[in-house]
Amino acid sequence: MHKNIFNLFILISLVSFAQIMPAWAESETDTIAPVLVYKFDIKEQIAPPIWRVTKQSLDEAKSIGADYIIIHINTYGGMVDAADSIRTRILNCPIPVMAFIDNQAISAGALISIACDSIYMRKGASIGAATVVSPQGDVVPDKFQSFMRSTMRATAESHGKDTIIHGNDTTLVWHRDPKIAEAMVDPRLQIEGIIDSGEVLTMTTKEAIQYGYCEGEAENIKEMLEKAGIHNYELREYIKTPLEAIIGFLINPVFHGLLIMIIVGGIYFELQTPGVGFPLIASIIAAVLYFAPLYLEGLVENWELVLFIAGIILITLEVFVIPGFGIAGVSGVILVITGLSLSLVDNIVFQFDIMLGIKAVIKAFALVIFSIMISFILSLYLSKKLFTSKTFSNLALSTVQNISDGFISVDSRQKSLIGKKGTAATILRPSGKVEIENEIFDARAEIGYIDRGEPIIVIKDGTTQLYVIKDEK
Repeated sequence: MHKNIFNLFILISLVSFAQIMPAWAESETDTIAPVLVYKFDIKEQIAPPIWRVTKQSLDEAKSIGADYIIIHINTYGGMVDAADSIRTRILNCPIPVMAFIDNQAISAGALISIACDSIYMRKGASIGAATVVSPQGDVVPDKFQSFMRSTMRATAESHGKDTIIHGNDTTLVWHRDPKIAEAMVDPRLQIEGIIDSGEVLTMTTKEAIQYGYCEGEAENIKEMLEKAGIHNYELREYIKTPLEAIIGFLINPVFHGLLIMIIVGGIYFELQTPGVGFPLIASIIAAVLYFAPLYLEGLVENWELVLFIAGIILITLEVFVIPGFGIAGVSGVILVITGLSLSLVDNIVFQFDIMLGIKAVIKAFALVIFSIMISFILSLYLSKKLFTSKTFSNLALSTVQNISDGFISVDSRQKSLIGKKGTAATILRPSGKVEIENEIFDARAEIGYIDRGEPIIVIKDGTTQLYVIKDEK
């Protein structure tokens, strides 16, 4: 009897404990701090802006103590040097990095994905096709391909090997087979059962899982984390700052052309109307907007900035200090054009193929020279139309100062000088000084420039200066 009562007590205790356990376990789970997951996107062309985003994201993830980093990838590739910098930073990251490919990880995108510790792909996604091509889609010389092949192979090898034991046999198997990574670049490689020679390897989600290049299929980030065994987590995302959006806009080649036009146009108008100030300020602002984003992206070296600044200094000396248009002026123009052009060329291109680098330089020079020509033509047109329009005529002082009130606007002798001949005492570009009957007067060339010592003739007088033309007789 006592034994039955004891057994009944034990049974009731077990049932009660079984009912309490789930609630207790759930309560314990709730008290555990969630895993911190940091996510950022690579959903555009691989270029310096993405490289900077990657650096900032990895640094921020480390600073907040993230346990995992997710890179949400959907890209057709981009610049090899930027991709190589990104993959190196990922490989050296102390925090596990996971890639989620929701559509494409092609070319440079494949390299970045393979660098991650684990890869999850959405159904219908693909990874591979890492042959290096030019912006026009042409396959570039083998120097580039060789670099990409070795980089892809080394990235795959960095994940190490798995030890497989079958009975008494031990086999070392690559976690990511380097030959498969190399086949994504080299169409000459043949891997039995995977790819025939003559084709560049691109894998679907199922193929990537089968050959060890994908840990699983997932439709979204939440499902990916669940399949990775991460359930209790806090997700934080990288938020692009307004500065990132502005820089992305400023490095657009079309905007570069507009900035070059403003730089040149501002300098021209300042020379035409010395002392106004606004054209020069516009030119300086345009120069800052031109060089600053390129410098932040690592495309501009210090020596390219020095070339541009030295050119501006030489042009300034030519205009205000050294008479005539000689070595200083020509050298200044050449240095300005060279600085503007070379800043548009990624210097790493010369490490692989000199001819390809030369083509890039020619293309940059063509853009700069074309922009300068358009700016010069527009400046000539606007210089005649702008300040004579009703809109801009209000910029001039229109208050009447009558002689009867004691005001006198010009030297009374200027009226008598109309038709007189003399010589240019300084270069008129377009303003300067002329000598007439052994006296010096302020003057302005009505047409073009007049070199020092050339004969002139006065055609009219202004408020503070004479208007002259070159005397061709």
